[in-house]
Amino acid sequence: QVQLVESGGGLVQAGGSLRLSCAASGSIFRFATMGWYRQAPGKQRELVATITSVGTTNYGDDVKGRFTISRDNGKKMVYLQMNSLEPEDTAVYYCKARRSTNDYWGQGTQVTVSS
Repeated sequence: QVQLVESGGGLVQAGGSLRLSCAASGSIFRFATMGWYRQAPGKQRELVATITSVGTTNYGDDVKGRFTISRDNGKKMVYLQMNSLEPEDTAVYYCKARRSTNDYWGQGTQVTVSS
């Protein structure tokens, strides 16, 4: 069983930065691919970034060059550094852990970017 708890969301002006954190519990974290996804009102949930157990990263096209995903296996934490935020980045951001064919989701944290 894996539990994920996101934090760090909030309201920020366009051009600003936020850092999201995801705290994980459970023994699979070290071997899991971790990811951040987001869902804006009226839209489907979409990929923001993923990071494998060995640190290989992948980003959605909309955030490349602005967002950075990282992980600390010792602390069972995943981070999303978001820079140059745009109003279009407004969404609920979810942390996800994938191990084998099992996906685990956090409850989400709201990010609102004002213009």
